[in-house]
Amino acid sequence: MSESRLRIVIADDEPIIRLDLKKMLEDSGYEVVGEAGDGIRALELVRNLKPDVVILDIKMPEMDGIDAARVITEEKIAPVLLLTAYSQIDLVNRAKDAGVYSYLVKPFKQADLMPQIEVAVARWEAYQKIEEQAASLEEKLETRKVVDRAKGILMDQYGLKEQEAFRRIQVQSMNTRKSMREIAEAIIIAHNI
Repeated sequence: MSESRLRIVIADDEPIIRLDLKKMLEDSGYEVVGEAGDGIRALELVRNLKPDVVILDIKMPEMDGIDAARVITEEKIAPVLLLTAYSQIDLVNRAKDAGVYSYLVKPFKQADLMPQIEVAVARWEAYQKIEEQAASLEEKLETRKVVDRAKGILMDQYGLKEQEAFRRIQVQSMNTRKSMREIAEAIIIAHNI
């Protein structure tokens, strides 16, 4: 189990199941920070409480667990585990499409929960890192495109070689304490190209 207690929101339309689930989770060392009986309320709780994990029943009033999971995943709030008495392939496929991290069929035991939760959290954290890396790479690529464009302008305008144009941008960046991208964008704007 994790060093710090994971904060969990649970949702099931049956109060007895919610109570049992809460007890299992707390006995396993987790902290249940919110409970809901329908998908809309679960979504509100998740948005407000920003838990580490969300556990949803599929069949709930207002909004089912799969639709709630889709929104939670799209908003990148937390990994979602679905609990259900149903294992039909169409529900499994909907769950996969919604970005659910785990699918646990009722009845389940306390021993079934912890591995599912811990694996879901690990996958979620890995996914978050990949997203950050992708955003960083995209930013670097965009910067490179802008700098290359500015180098081309300087090369055309002043008859510079590529390395000299790059060095001008680099020196200007250091002298003004601005990023190379900011300098390159200023060159592009100044030359209206």
